[in-house]
Amino acid sequence: MLEHGGRLREASQRYGIALADWLDLSTGIAPYAWPLPMIPASAWARLPEPQDDLEIAARDYYGVSNLLPVAGSQAAIQALPRLLRNATVGIVSPAYAEHAAAWQREGHQLLEISEDAIEGALARLEVLLLVNPNNPTGRRLEPKQLLDWHARLAERGGWLVVDEAFIDCTPEFSLATFSQRPGLIVLRSFGKFFGLAGIRLGFVLAQPSVLLQLAELLGPWTISGPSRVVATALLQDQAAQRQQRERLLADGQRLATLLSAQGLSPSGGCALFQFCCTPQAAEWHGFLAARGILTRLFSTPLSLRFGLPPDEAGWQRLQQALAVFSGERT
Repeated sequence: MLEHGGRLREASQRYGIALADWLDLSTGIAPYAWPLPMIPASAWARLPEPQDDLEIAARDYYGVSNLLPVAGSQAAIQALPRLLRNATVGIVSPAYAEHAAAWQREGHQLLEISEDAIEGALARLEVLLLVNPNNPTGRRLEPKQLLDWHARLAERGGWLVVDEAFIDCTPEFSLATFSQRPGLIVLRSFGKFFGLAGIRLGFVLAQPSVLLQLAELLGPWTISGPSRVVATALLQDQAAQRQQRERLLADGQRLATLLSAQGLSPSGGCALFQFCCTPQAAEWHGFLAARGILTRLFSTPLSLRFGLPPDEAGWQRLQQALAVFSGERT
């Protein structure tokens, strides 16, 4: 299993700090949601039925005519490589590690390339895969550039796969509305923006033939009845979505400002996290973890990713810990 953020029980055992005493900043998941709807007893008692309103609400939210709900975008990440054989796949790195692992597992030829190397590599690729905004760097690519790469791939039957797990706060950069085009596949995560990672829900936006292949591969009842009820209500709640978007954008900027003030100027980020490249990343990570603040440490490049604190007490706790470490270094 690859390493991910949110492994709080492991950190609790390693540092001897109770679960309830941690400030977990190791993920890019919104640390706050809004009140959940009542779930009828039938949603627990009956098998899920796709004839409810989930697909309608999701199509309206994403502005598309075709999509497939999946058990988190992770389900699509693992399944998509099974739809092709012996493809040459370029993955813009660093990136969410599950993408490379999934394509390698199915025997495809994998090229991990930098953003600057895409132009030179494109002619050799059947599939170009990238995360936008990128995880963990927060780097965001313009839709015009992405659509140009897609058009050149599609001319020879290739795919552009774009993981948009962190794009909900900046929907103007999404390729969702173009996802009906052949060879364009867009992955969206529900849990990150809505603050409900435990619901395990994502969506694949693509042309119907690809969605049909995925649906047949994944099988029936991939989304639980209670999850369908909750997601439908939140996808329809436009007022709460606007409030969530405004709060996340403001808190993302607040986090960047806080880190910069303590000598950790982010090299990238988005509303849900900030990314800091520093030779002292391991020192920062260990110092904060010993005080019950969990961040995500990366070795390539040597860096830290900070998620958002959930409340004012969390903000103050982070600021104080950063200030202590900064003071000890001077």
